[in-house]
Amino acid sequence: MSFQVRTEERPGAAGPLTVCVLEDGRGAVAKVCPALGFNCYRWHVPGAGELLYCDPNFFTDGKPTRSGIPVLFPFPNRIRDGRYSWDGKEYQLPLNDPSGRNAIHGFACRHSWQVVDHGADERSAWVVGEFRGGVDAPQEWRLWPADYRLWLTCRLRADRLQLEAVVEHIDQEIPFVEHTDQELLLPFGLGYHPYFLLPDTATGEPPDGRLEAPARSYWELKDSLPTGAIHPVEGRRDLNGPRSVRDLTLDDVLTGVPTESPPGAEGLCPRGRINRLFLYASSAFRELVVFTPPHRKAVCLEPYTCTTDAINLQQRGVDAGLLVLPPGETWTGTVEMVVVPG
Repeated sequence: MSFQVRTEERPGAAGPLTVCVLEDGRGAVAKVCPALGFNCYRWHVPGAGELLYCDPNFFTDGKPTRSGIPVLFPFPNRIRDGRYSWDGKEYQLPLNDPSGRNAIHGFACRHSWQVVDHGADERSAWVVGEFRGGVDAPQEWRLWPADYRLWLTCRLRADRLQLEAVVEHIDQEIPFVEHTDQELLLPFGLGYHPYFLLPDTATGEPPDGRLEAPARSYWELKDSLPTGAIHPVEGRRDLNGPRSVRDLTLDDVLTGVPTESPPGAEGLCPRGRINRLFLYASSAFRELVVFTPPHRKAVCLEPYTCTTDAINLQQRGVDAGLLVLPPGETWTGTVEMVVVPG
């Protein structure tokens, strides 16, 4: 049976919210809420069950980064003290990480997106969301050096979920911000923060799973921010072989990940696995955050194009992965999650 797209309503804190439902006739389903950061908060595959953790209060608690797959843009993770400089100008972002000392996870996850396309055929169902800084996050518009447009296609196939991103630098300066005569550039990073649901156990013990992440090194962190140093993985950070999630407590930025695509991966590179769920990404997603939430019901494998605080590290001469677009140019990148038969 072919795929289809439909909508349904969910009660939200300020009124009903529209949800885009992607599904096929065999039971695969994904649900995306455009009003809550275009978050794909549910993904179900027959034979594998529910694959994403969603907080019961997702629609009402105003905490968009704790469920499903939050989209982190134009920067993932933290910016130190919420401060950075660009093109000779100083910027101050809201201090909204748990410590109240840093900016975290960009703007896209906290605002409503526009749905610009959807469709289905015999192989997949998809919905396309658009997030434009100057339109969809006007209060933060002047806090970033240039305007941008992010298109994200969430595509459901029978055994996989794909996130296909296009970033465009809109050739327009931010009002009320003075710039030099140099060409206006757009710095950015893109990340995803999927909460992969851990299966319950029959013994009543906490949920568990077998976790792997192919990475040779990690960023040294102090107070959740990189110092700029990189070290070989060791101990709990060495996830190159299967590890029990129950035995690990992690909130680390791994790097040195594979840059070659294995056969059948359509140009994407391995980034990790949890049980039978495999994570792949374009090679530009060069960092991987591994996080075990305190509730222990999920584990996060977060592909990033840059490390934490990249916009500051890069200007210190550290190769932090910051991406930069000239006016009118675009960047594309894909993340794919695949369930293999058990």
